[in-house]
Amino acid sequence: MKNKTGFLPGEEEAQPSRCPDNSAFKQQRLPAWKPQLTIASVLSSFFLTGAFCLTVGVCLVLSANSVREIQIDYSDKCSDCSKLRENSSNWNKECHCSVNFTLKEDILGDVFMYYGLQNFYQNHRRYMISRSDAQLLGRNVNIQGSYCAPFSTYGNGTPMAPCGAIANSMFNDTIDLFYNRNSSVIQVPLLKTGNSWWTDKNVKFRNPESYNLSSAFAGTARPPYWQKPVYLLDEEDERNSGYVNDDFIIWMRVSAFATFRNLYRRVSRVRHFAEGLPAGNYTFHISYNFPVTRFKGRKHVILSTVVWSGGSNPFLGIAYLVSGTAATLTGFVITGIHLKLRKKKTYFQKQ
Repeated sequence: MKNKTGFLPGEEEAQPSRCPDNSAFKQQRLPAWKPQLTIASVLSSFFLTGAFCLTVGVCLVLSANSVREIQIDYSDKCSDCSKLRENSSNWNKECHCSVNFTLKEDILGDVFMYYGLQNFYQNHRRYMISRSDAQLLGRNVNIQGSYCAPFSTYGNGTPMAPCGAIANSMFNDTIDLFYNRNSSVIQVPLLKTGNSWWTDKNVKFRNPESYNLSSAFAGTARPPYWQKPVYLLDEEDERNSGYVNDDFIIWMRVSAFATFRNLYRRVSRVRHFAEGLPAGNYTFHISYNFPVTRFKGRKHVILSTVVWSGGSNPFLGIAYLVSGTAATLTGFVITGIHLKLRKKKTYFQKQ
């Protein structure tokens, strides 16, 4: 008599086989290559890697040291303006200061102007996500429920353009450079466009479509810490205004460290500055708008050249030197161990 499973007493249900199929792949019979780790191949790998890294590291360090750079800290030199800006009620008052410096040698080639901030933390998670990428693409979106809060709308419901803490804290000092040549003062021509990445300018940031910028941003208001609306960021060139303004785009690319620098301008190589910046006396004229005292920050303006490896940052070269040194030392250690073991093997064979 069959049981409930349909089998006669004593019969067992056939269990499905868990053995892999008899194929070259599942039975691991595919052709393979296995390296033969001999002492010659191992040592040559370490020494060649070390030599390569050391060579590249020396080239990178020498290249970084060849960069000409001058850095001016104007935090204390503009202390009067700093005190004025600490009071939020003075936001609409202008304050200017000047910083003199001397170039002892010519700075030849392309010269870049940066602004540097110290002790300004952009890597806080709440700060980094405080933006609306859809809004920056020129789309008509509701930002009330976005990460921009509390810098999303005003009390009357008017949306901010652009919204978010990153845009609200945008660096807005104006820096001009003047060359004191004999008894005359010549303003150094600076380029304010072409400083951002092409992908940012043409893909990630777009203005709302309209027949002019003022109408494109109708119904919106500037962020609280801004002195003018977004469509007036560059009153001379409408193609560099709104969300596609180079200064705004560069600021929206947050830094991973508390001390950083952002590209501000490039020296236009015309007239007296066709070869770069000649030696002599210079003056920075600064319209001071960005306060840093409350968070114990510092502000710098940097003039620098670039080389094939980038700016004056020796970190990559030092990293290559450390890696090359470690690989070379490892090769010598392995060589010493090999010679020691070979002597012991020879000794025991003689015994």
